[in-house]
Amino acid sequence: MTLRPREENCAPHGAGPARPEDAFRARIRNRLDAVRRVYVQLIGIPDYEGYLAHMAQNHPGEIVLSRKAFCARAIDRKYGVGGPRCC
Repeated sequence: MTLRPREENCAPHGAGPARPEDAFRARIRNRLDAVRRVYVQLIGIPDYEGYLAHMAQNHPGEIVLSRKAFCARAIDRKYGVGGPRCC
């Protein structure tokens, strides 16, 4: 016996969550992503995905750094000439 979804639970492709549970999970996932981004910034880990989103939104057409180059630049900024700064 195969279960088929009821018509009212089916959403057209790209229309977003079809069920309230899906919407709830999407909201929880978004909140957890936001908490992760804040935590990562607080402890000083570079956010490559945030960098990509920033570049796409604010600097379209410009060349973006690879993940390796981005992390190297972030480490150099943090520990480069003069060492870390407190102020």
